[in-house]
Amino acid sequence: MATRSRYYTPTQITIHIFGWLPFVVTLIQVLTSNMTANPIQAVEQRFGRVAIYFLIASLACTPIVTLTGWREPLKRRRALGLYAFMYAALHFTVFVGIDYGFDLKQVAQLTTKKPFILLGLSAGLILLALAITSFKWWMRQMGKGWQSLHRTVYLAGLIVVIHYAMARKANIATLRGDIVQPLMIGILLLSLLMLRIPSVRRWAASLRQRVSAMRILHAR
Repeated sequence: MATRSRYYTPTQITIHIFGWLPFVVTLIQVLTSNMTANPIQAVEQRFGRVAIYFLIASLACTPIVTLTGWREPLKRRRALGLYAFMYAALHFTVFVGIDYGFDLKQVAQLTTKKPFILLGLSAGLILLALAITSFKWWMRQMGKGWQSLHRTVYLAGLIVVIHYAMARKANIATLRGDIVQPLMIGILLLSLLMLRIPSVRRWAASLRQRVSAMRILHAR
């Protein structure tokens, strides 16, 4: 038992607490009628935002290692990605199941008027594929194809930012509408993408090593 208890690191425990906290808080608020005047929309939007936050957190794992040398985030990337998928699935379920009563015909008609719904569905399908193939068995079966597939998480991230901006009636190109959160998330996503570029990644790692060396010299 002692060996198993050491397996659960503080970071891992924190991720799982924050992973379930939005769902539990939302469930309590719904059961106690402590939501907004439009609870269905509020729940739907909250789950969508939380999905984005976890997706960004999963994408930040490799850059964190590059910038800090702390390697544990690589072990927690899968959990963060699965929480992103879980909340994306809840977001979709509330929208289709509760808001529209699983009336797929009506939802399909709605996508012609609101293309951001189709974008959200596209991102959701990518996350579904990544969640299904996130297990080691798939990694062994797919070989190098597994890495190629899982790089599409960045495409999902870009689609999600556009989906979120359009849902908030924001136009990032002209900086009009409710653009603050979509713009901040978009800038953060682009920054994470840049840190994946090999030359930028090497420069960041080199800078970290130089800073670490300077600290050691000053400490002596």
